[in-house]
Amino acid sequence: MRTEIAPRSSGFTLVELVMVIILIGVLSVLGIGLFAGRSAFSPLLATQQLASSVLLAQQAGLAGNGASQLDVVQGAEDFMFRIQNGGTTVQEFSIPRAGTSFSVAGASFPIVFGADGAPNIGGNAQLTFSGDSTFTLCLSSLGSVYAGSCQP
Repeated sequence: MRTEIAPRSSGFTLVELVMVIILIGVLSVLGIGLFAGRSAFSPLLATQQLASSVLLAQQAGLAGNGASQLDVVQGAEDFMFRIQNGGTTVQEFSIPRAGTSFSVAGASFPIVFGADGAPNIGGNAQLTFSGDSTFTLCLSSLGSVYAGSCQP
């Protein structure tokens, strides 16, 4: 006696295929919405770039090569972060402004870092980038930089 095995069907059903297409459509709409408003990320990007620039200028001052200075220039189209040591540009960064403005309370640029890594600002400086959202950095008189408002 011979038994017959029913043929196995493989593949996806029409319902499964339609569900996958719907899920891909929903995810792509959400993804486009997140990246279409790129200017919302610009203040955050500028704040992170400023924090990196402060630390780089401070490290250049600590390296014993004389005073190091950080300058931030707010141009019409972009922000320029310039680190100089002894009049020579060590590093220069530029990011687009994209509707973001920059304000400083408690200091003026350029900020000079001495051989001990402390800035010449005398007190704390609050650095704020504003656009679709607002991000604040505090540069303490000892040279530490952290996100948020300066503590008295």
